[in-house]
Amino acid sequence: MTTFTSLDELRAAVGSELGAAGPILVTQDRINGFADVTEDHQWIHIDAERAAAGPFGTTIAHGYLTLSFVAPFLESLLVVEGVKATLNYGLDSVRFPTPVPSGSEVSATAVLAEVADKPGGAEVRVKLTMTIPTSPKPVCVATVVMRIVE
Repeated sequence: MTTFTSLDELRAAVGSELGAAGPILVTQDRINGFADVTEDHQWIHIDAERAAAGPFGTTIAHGYLTLSFVAPFLESLLVVEGVKATLNYGLDSVRFPTPVPSGSEVSATAVLAEVADKPGGAEVRVKLTMTIPTSPKPVCVATVVMRIVE
């Protein structure tokens, strides 16, 4: 975890790596639960028998399930002390270069890409790259935008 003691210290760290986080285990139960919550029951995610004969040889996690790991990864990678709040503001870009097979462990690395002053605080962009041990390609690359309130 990278802890910054102030917003000024965060500004000075633009371009630096924030470290590594994880892994988060993506079980079939987690995938099924996500399917229920989002009402996305596509067979590639929840039908193990059909998925075994499909393009990936097993069920895969929903891309948005993988994306949901942004929150716990960033919470474990970036802390700014002395501020009132850090808020999720959105995403500039998201890509899923390779699927996440059920049973995979997803980890992440992050780079502090930008800190821009805004009234009452700052807008922060972090490039987050998620990986699994079995793939040379990332499973998710996202530029996450946060607002920090001083």
